[in-house]
Amino acid sequence: MQIGVIGAGAVGGAIAALLARGGHDLEVTARGDHLAAIRDQGLRLTGAWGDHTAFVEANETLTRGPELVIVATKVQDAAAAIRDNIQLLRGVPVVVVQNGLDGIAIAKAASPRSDVVGALATFATSYVSPGEIAITTPGPTYLGVAAEENDVPARYAARVLDAVMPTTVIPNFAGAQWTKLVINQINALPAITGLSAQEVISRWPLRRIMTASMRENVRIGLASHVHFETLQTLSHRRLRLFAAMPLWVGQVLPALMGRRLGKRPNPGSTLQSIRRGKPTEIDYLNGAVVHAAEKIGRTAPVNARLVELVHAVERSGEFLSPADVVAEVSRRSLPAAEQPA
Repeated sequence: MQIGVIGAGAVGGAIAALLARGGHDLEVTARGDHLAAIRDQGLRLTGAWGDHTAFVEANETLTRGPELVIVATKVQDAAAAIRDNIQLLRGVPVVVVQNGLDGIAIAKAASPRSDVVGALATFATSYVSPGEIAITTPGPTYLGVAAEENDVPARYAARVLDAVMPTTVIPNFAGAQWTKLVINQINALPAITGLSAQEVISRWPLRRIMTASMRENVRIGLASHVHFETLQTLSHRRLRLFAAMPLWVGQVLPALMGRRLGKRPNPGSTLQSIRRGKPTEIDYLNGAVVHAAEKIGRTAPVNARLVELVHAVERSGEFLSPADVVAEVSRRSLPAAEQPA
C-alpha cells in the first residue's frame, strides 16, 4: 500500500519505519538535517521493536497520491502541515497521531473532505539524531473517531497498522484522549528540569508535584462529565479513586508509570522539543487541562504553573533545579493542606 507519513519525527518516524518493514511503500515528510539524513542513509529504527533501516521516499511535502495518510506532527503544526499537502489528501483516510484533545477537530477543519481518524500512541520513542529514532518503551496505538461518526475508516486504518505494531479501535475515543492526557503529565517536569522522566519520578518532591497535576487533570475531567477510557491499566474507576485519595498515597501512580518506562532514560516529548530548539506542545498537554477547567468555571493552578515554567525554559534555555521547581509550584499552586512540611 502507498502510505504517506506527514512528520517523520519521533512518533511518525517510528511508524513509518515499521510500515516500511512490513512491506508498504512509504513517503515521509521531514525538514533540514533530518530530511537529508533520511535521504542519504535511510530512516534508522532501534529499540524495543527491533532494529531496522527503512529506505523511504522523503521530501518536504508529499509528492505522490497515497492510499492512507498519517499525520504525526506536533499539534500546533498540524493544520499548516495538512494544508501544505491538501491536494493529495482529499478523499483519503487521514490518521492524526497527536496528544491533547483537539487533534481530530484541527484536522477536520484543515481537510474537511477527508475521513479523519484520531490516534493515540502509548509507545515511548525518542528522536536520537537526524535519521535515527529509538523505541524506548513498547505500547499499543489506539484509534477512534469523533462521537457519532462512522468508525469504518478507523477499522480500515487499524487493520493496516496492526499488522506491524499493536493497534486497536476504541469507541470512547474522547475518554481515551483524557486518559492519555493523564499519562502525558509525565512530560512537563522533565522539560522544566532537564531530567529524564525516571529521574523526576525518583525524587519525591517532584513526584509530589506530578501527582498533583495528574489529580487536577482527573478532577477537571470528572467535572466535565468525561468517562475515562482504560489505557495502560488506568480505568475510570481507578482514576476516580486516585483523584479522591490523599496526595501522598496518590504518588504510587507516577511511581508505577516510572517502572513501566524501564531503565533507559526517557526524556519525554516536551524535553526533546526543547533540546532541539523547537516549540513544545505544552499548551495542548497541561494547557488542555487549564482550558478545560476554564470552560466549566474552574481553575487548574498546578497545570497552569507548569505551563508557565515550560514556556520560561523555552525562552531562556535555562533549566530549573528541583528545589526551584518545588518553590515555584508547591508553595504557589498546591492547596494549603498539601503544602510540603
